[in-house]
Amino acid sequence: MSGNVFGKVFRISTFGESHGVAVGVVIDGCPAGVKIDMEAIQRDLTRRRPGQSKIVTQRKEADQVSIQSGIMNGMSTGTPISLVIMNKDQKSKDYDHIKEKFRPSHADFTYQEKYGIRDYRGGGRSSARETVARVAAGAIAKEFIAQSGINVHAFVSQVGDLKLTKSISDLGYRHIEENIIRCPDPELAEQMIDLVKAVKKDGDTIGGKITCVVDGVPVGLGEPVFDKLHADLGKAMLSINAVKGFEYGSGFDSVQMRGSEHNDIFQKEGNKVTTVTNFSGGVQGGISNGMPISCNIAFKPVATLMKDQASVDKSGAKVTVTGKGRHDPCVVPRAVPIVEAMAALVIADHLLRSRTNKA
Repeated sequence: MSGNVFGKVFRISTFGESHGVAVGVVIDGCPAGVKIDMEAIQRDLTRRRPGQSKIVTQRKEADQVSIQSGIMNGMSTGTPISLVIMNKDQKSKDYDHIKEKFRPSHADFTYQEKYGIRDYRGGGRSSARETVARVAAGAIAKEFIAQSGINVHAFVSQVGDLKLTKSISDLGYRHIEENIIRCPDPELAEQMIDLVKAVKKDGDTIGGKITCVVDGVPVGLGEPVFDKLHADLGKAMLSINAVKGFEYGSGFDSVQMRGSEHNDIFQKEGNKVTTVTNFSGGVQGGISNGMPISCNIAFKPVATLMKDQASVDKSGAKVTVTGKGRHDPCVVPRAVPIVEAMAALVIADHLLRSRTNKA
């Protein structure tokens, strides 16, 4: 199985399965001398971990990270960094009933057809459990890009038909972690929480949207033609489990606009060239222009329902798949740190690539 490596200079390789012994990541290309805040890494893992509130899966995992190599006395050494997170609360028996069955909208059928074998215990490698490794690596990428004054923030901007209408510049980032849904609007957050609880009570699931903003990005990140910055961000986000859509800047709303409305007019502010508007989302011609990078990521409703669903088994016979186990009714609260991690990994990679080009 290939496809487990992401990045070209700041590169990660993740390993492990949902119900295996552990999940981990090897980071190759992190420069020496980066101060590593273990509390910050653990904080992001805690934001992603299961069992953190009543509206997420109740699997109990502490997600304590263990450093195997590459860090000494709180600093990166320039050698490969290996991080491991042990699995503690697997309940593989919860999946015995779907050993021979294909769950609707899961990777069961495609993995079986492609590899001739699949890990039915929580989905194995296809499980979102793999993203714990990305978050650990992303936390280190955040430490690296912070040295250049770059910061990443993500938040829930929609659940179902409940949409955030206020600007993040008006709300600020401080409210994001003050509620379990991770929406910066406290009033809307309560409505979203009530909606997720109602959906969960009905044995169903619901989708949502996460907005990500990267501040402090310098001009010049991105490698056209095929490694444009927004293209790599799109690949990063679309690689996350349950993601169905990606847009940056004005995104799909741009089709309703005229060029005279959409063009970002340049201006000089002090010694810096900026734009009056930011419909470009901080990227023009595949290269960062110094404005904040903004993107939206759409997540589908979780495929596992606490309801019976019709399907087929490995022989093609009709079967009923019964909902069982511990699952998220809405994935977006736990996906916020995953989105941040993937954005940080892309920026870290391009930051190093940009430095190589100037050498």
